[in-house]
Amino acid sequence: MTLLDKINGMKMPFAELKGVTFVEAEPERVVARMLVRPDLCTLGHTIHGGAVMAFADSVGAAATVINLPPDAKGTTTIESKTNFVGGAREGTTVTATATPIHRGRRTQVWQTRIESEDGKLVAVITQTQMVL
Repeated sequence: MTLLDKINGMKMPFAELKGVTFVEAEPERVVARMLVRPDLCTLGHTIHGGAVMAFADSVGAAATVINLPPDAKGTTTIESKTNFVGGAREGTTVTATATPIHRGRRTQVWQTRIESEDGKLVAVITQTQMVL
């Protein structure tokens, strides 16, 4: 079983609700895509900040899961910071790429870059995951 198979085999109901699709998974990089649907938008038909943050949280959590020590029982987000840089229009697809900053026995820190279809930066999110 590949790491991508492992992520896609996990039950992540909120990620499914948002329409998150995982497309790459390696210990050093997890990539997912999400269509900017009308129900994920704010005024002006652009992606809502909460949708951006929730997308990044799902990707960072999945990245942590495939990097957990063998004796771990799971993970939970304990801190997240988002820098919003640009927007993404309704009907486009955004891509999230999570890379590790720190992978320890008790915590992992991931940086997730979210970009629009044309490669423009939407947000940079840094999150800390506690290893349970």
